[in-house]
Amino acid sequence: MKAEIIAVGSELLTPDRLDTNSLFLTEELNGIGIEVVRKTVVGDNRDLLAEAFRDALQRVPLIIASGGLGPTDDDLTRETVADLLGRKLRHNEEILRHIEGRFRSMGRDMPAVNARQAMVPEGAEILENPRGSAPGLWLEDAGRFIALLPGPPRELKPMYQEQILPRLQRRSSSIRMFHRELRVAGMGESSVEQRIKPIYTRYGDVNTTILSDPFAGVD
Repeated sequence: MKAEIIAVGSELLTPDRLDTNSLFLTEELNGIGIEVVRKTVVGDNRDLLAEAFRDALQRVPLIIASGGLGPTDDDLTRETVADLLGRKLRHNEEILRHIEGRFRSMGRDMPAVNARQAMVPEGAEILENPRGSAPGLWLEDAGRFIALLPGPPRELKPMYQEQILPRLQRRSSSIRMFHRELRVAGMGESSVEQRIKPIYTRYGDVNTTILSDPFAGVD
């Protein structure tokens, strides 16, 4: 199975915030034999979000997205995906009670805007989020799968491991992916390629990337 990762959030397009979620998700997906063929970072723009999801759905059967599930007007992932799939958003009272309870536990009243997080696309499975207010969502459409996860890593990582991973394991094949890193000194990139080319030509299904050390030759 092949997958794409979409990281949502204008803050990820600045030098101030790194998209570490994609690194975590790639390692996890590779571990069960799912190849990540593209990663996309998209700002909080409805048209660009729709384009990213639409294009990904035409290429791969699995999309995992992070971010854009919060309560404010710039959190657009939920609405954009629902529109793209032609599904209406329905209010979910159970989610609303969970959010209200979370605010009560902090001694605060829930702002009215947080009620947006209780809107669920028709047919979506709710992924519980005991560590935050935004639930995740699992959608299936014509043999394709979309997982919408919250952006904070402390919420995303356990949600993936506890609720997404079991779903994917039931659908993944027995194929597994492995990677090896070889460090070579005293040779340029082109020379290294000539040495290893016969190896991956012989075995076929092997991808290689040759990188130079930016600190090579520096005292």
